This record gives sequence, structure tokens and C-alpha cells, in this order.
Amino acid sequence: MNETQGPTPAGTSRPYRNLSEALRAHRIDPANVEFITAIVDAVGITSLIDRGRYIEAVRRDEGAALHIGKTYTNGFTEDEQIVVGATTLRLRPSEGRAPYFYASHPSEFRPLTPARSSSRAPRKAASASAAPRVPKATPVAEREYGVCDVCFMVRNASGGCGCD
Repeated sequence: MNETQGPTPAGTSRPYRNLSEALRAHRIDPANVEFITAIVDAVGITSLIDRGRYIEAVRRDEGAALHIGKTYTNGFTEDEQIVVGATTLRLRPSEGRAPYFYASHPSEFRPLTPARSSSRAPRKAASASAAPRVPKATPVAEREYGVCDVCFMVRNASGGCGCD
């Protein structure tokens, strides 16, 4: 979890008016919005600042600011218990911010390919009367049309050669 520290690459930082504006500006997956909102409500945030690759969420208390990225929220202490819904977050040690911990957003746990819709009707088993699979036709071996006795060139399909 390496993340750049400080202001945006251009050297500027802009505050956001509210969380929804910040999440929209950073193009955060809509599946994560409710999750991030619950975290921000549980921790208590006073301001949100654009830091380029992440949103810096400044806490009410003197704790470390949260860094909200596209797939993670970073800046929790080891002994913090953040409850979202009825579940306590599984915090993992941060690589970029050594003493702090991070939580992955729910979109990280979704399958990458959409699941096929399952029909309630049972599938038909292959019956004995069904036609067997025909193997794919293989290319025909190249034919030989002979060699010309005069120029010793290989004859074409019509029987001609280079000396005709």
C-alpha cells in the first residue's frame, strides 16, 4: 500500500464541501459509497481535502487523517474498532504509512467477471438420440501434380508449368 504523501502533484490542494462531492470527483465505485460513508460517520470527520491520488479526511479528534483511495481507506490505529453495519472492519498493516492500518473497500471482493444468471429450470441431459459431435475437418494434404520434363518445375493444378 504505497501512496504518495502531501499535496497533489501540481502542488495544490482543494477542500471538498461534502463527502459525496469528494467521492464523485475521485470516481469512487458506487458500490463503495455506503461503506465509506459509514466509516466517515463512525470516525468523525471535520474536513475533506483533495490530495491527488486520495482524499484526506481530517478527524475531529487528534488522530491521524484518513486517506480514502479508490480501493482502500488508510489511517487507522491498531486498537481502533470501526463497525460498519454489524461487522467490525478487518484492518491490515499499511506499507506506506508504517504505524497505521488500512481496510479494503467492498469492490475489491467482487468477482471480476459477472456471474451468469442461473435459470430455475433444470438442464436437459444429453440423450442417446442426440447426434454425436462431429470432429472438426482437418485440412486436406497438399496435392502433387508432377514435375515438367523440360524445365523441371512443379506443375500447377491445371497441369501447366513455367515453360508453357
